[in-house]
Amino acid sequence: MVAAGRRGADAGAPAIVRLWERAVVTVRDRFRRVRAIGGLAVQAGLAAALSWVVAHELLHISQPVFAPISAVSTLAASLGQRLRRTVELIIGVTVGVLIGDLLLVVIGTGWWQLALIVVLAIVVALFLAGSAAVVIQAGATAVLICTLSPSTRDLEIPRFVDALIGGGVALLVTAVLLPLNPLRVLNRAARPVLDLLVTQLDATAEALAERDATRARTARGELRQNKSQLKAFVEATQGAREASTLSPVHWRERRGPVGRYARAAEPIDRAMRNSGTLIRRSVTLIEDGEPVPETLPEAVADLAEAVRLLKRQFAAGAEPNRAREQALRAVQAAGRAYRDGVGFSGAVVVAQVRTTVSDLLVATGLTQEEANHLVRGMFGDLRAPADPHRD
Repeated sequence: MVAAGRRGADAGAPAIVRLWERAVVTVRDRFRRVRAIGGLAVQAGLAAALSWVVAHELLHISQPVFAPISAVSTLAASLGQRLRRTVELIIGVTVGVLIGDLLLVVIGTGWWQLALIVVLAIVVALFLAGSAAVVIQAGATAVLICTLSPSTRDLEIPRFVDALIGGGVALLVTAVLLPLNPLRVLNRAARPVLDLLVTQLDATAEALAERDATRARTARGELRQNKSQLKAFVEATQGAREASTLSPVHWRERRGPVGRYARAAEPIDRAMRNSGTLIRRSVTLIEDGEPVPETLPEAVADLAEAVRLLKRQFAAGAEPNRAREQALRAVQAAGRAYRDGVGFSGAVVVAQVRTTVSDLLVATGLTQEEANHLVRGMFGDLRAPADPHRD
């Protein structure tokens, strides 16, 4: 009985440890989420308070409910969409006010009038803009006009002014009072993308060196889980451009590191897709037992190091010269691997190293023509050596 009890306790211990580790990871992730969004919460609180003060104290609107709501709605938009959200907010409110007022004069109030006014407001908003934000604001404003106008006089102008104040104050907060650091926004979003690419390229280089197909398959599967990271990175580039455009503090950065970083999103996306092909063909290469020259895993490892350097130099706001040099070393190693002798899939891996390096060079700020010229020059002779055993 005692021994059985000890065995049960021993069996339960790992489960408790795993549960504790999972709880620690969950709490850490939630703290990281709060830290990432904490700045937005502060911006929203400040914008809501300021918009209420402007509407109530300066313009003497008795109940400026919609100004804080408009401010928070604007800030809740994705990074890079706040200026557009403000314009959409104002368009939607204007459509709702106009449709609501015109129809109320003609058809009066009631349940079927409410339904008709909302339908027409949404249809007109879709015709004019087609944006979900415009449609929502138009429909909501039409509802307010139709239901509150009979009991609250002169609701239309305060509603429009509230939307204007809320959106304007939100932009003021993000541009001047509490501006985001665009380089920090980009770094936070790009780090998961580039780390994922580095990790899986390193794993593929080791898999090629050890002819470990299982490890290469794992790397292939892991790299495929990149959609959410890439989406966040693209949104961050839009947010960084918007922040550096609106905020006088960051105007100089728009043409410098922020502009270069933001333009890198598309070529990095291509590098991710080409690296996926590289890893997929590495799996086939190993499974088919094709030759693996020592220089082939070296080329993939050099490619991983180039991405690692690109991440560091982008984060520092520096010109990515070292990343370019490292990427070209990967091409050089791939050229040696090709001339050392590779099979069908190995040739595809070599080609994908070249293509991915070209993408990375474009990400560093070179034109596509410049990148292709450098890659061709560093790769060397495209003719593989003749087989000495062939007649």
